[in-house]
Amino acid sequence: MSTPTVRVLYIDDEENNLQAFRASFRRMYEIYTAISAAEGLLILQNIDVHVIIADQKMPNTTGVEFFRSIVNTHPDPIRILLTGYTDIEALADAINHGDIYRYITKPWNDLELHNSIKNAYDAYKAKIDLRNKMIELQKTNDELNRFIYSISHELRAPLVSVIGIINLVKMEGLYDSSGEYWGLIETFSNKLDYYIQKTLQYYKNAKDVPDHSEIDFKTIVNELVELHGFSDRDMHFNVSVNQNTTFIGDAFRIEVILSNLISNAIKYQKTNESNKTVNINIEVDDLEAQIEINDNGMGILKEHLEKIFTQFFKSKMHHGSGLGLFIVKEALNKINGNINVSSNIENGTTFKITIPNAK
Repeated sequence: MSTPTVRVLYIDDEENNLQAFRASFRRMYEIYTAISAAEGLLILQNIDVHVIIADQKMPNTTGVEFFRSIVNTHPDPIRILLTGYTDIEALADAINHGDIYRYITKPWNDLELHNSIKNAYDAYKAKIDLRNKMIELQKTNDELNRFIYSISHELRAPLVSVIGIINLVKMEGLYDSSGEYWGLIETFSNKLDYYIQKTLQYYKNAKDVPDHSEIDFKTIVNELVELHGFSDRDMHFNVSVNQNTTFIGDAFRIEVILSNLISNAIKYQKTNESNKTVNINIEVDDLEAQIEINDNGMGILKEHLEKIFTQFFKSKMHHGSGLGLFIVKEALNKINGNINVSSNIENGTTFKITIPNAK
């Protein structure tokens, strides 16, 4: 395999140094030389150079000043400074600000300079490869955004229409006219809608940067209770929200957390329970919001408590997607919150959540 051509520009105001550099490295690299910073800039405007070497002490500008002047216009070439005298402050400043990759003292050692050029070219390739990967990643991200948009709009639209038709069938008293078929259609339609919504929640939670807006917990909880209460009219909710101060937080993620926990409390009730109950207690102060959601449902086995926040974990007693509590945990991680759970199969489950007040 052929060795890639490495294009090197050397700028020095001494012709002897330029000739010596050409003689030493012309067989290894594609060499360009300039006797001044202005001439070097002209070469850069016409040649795609990989490595630039400049002498520090030149009449009209120093090497560091030249490198600093081309950072924005020619950011890709890797810069090496040659210096024949010790100027620690200038070198340290140039290195700390990223103006140079390396410096070498004059007169240079051919092997040392050769290795520096090779390493500089490797750094150049790494920089270009990283940029190309970022472009590919952005392209992939854009395609994923379009795919998610397609799911949320094009896929859900006909599904919502199907659910709407089922509701019309119920209103006209025809729901039981075809045996169990309408019931099966409704069950699978709702399940598909549920999976789509969980996919969208997972995607948005993983992607979006946490925002900061004013949170009214009473309003959020009442809206969620009204929304999820439709799935079981026999469910009784006890809601207590004590918020006498402003709470600043991520509205989307807080709603996702509460929505998933309230939905689960309803979904995993005991079928023979005559007094289905969900208790929601929220205490808000200047430091944090403490949320407790308790139900008297079927509970969680002790050996499963450490696994319930794992992606796609399902127990034999619970037939969800295995995403709800995973999304809750991920959302809390994004906003520096934490969650604890206690449960048994006799008395139900209690989740305790703490979310810091960002105000």
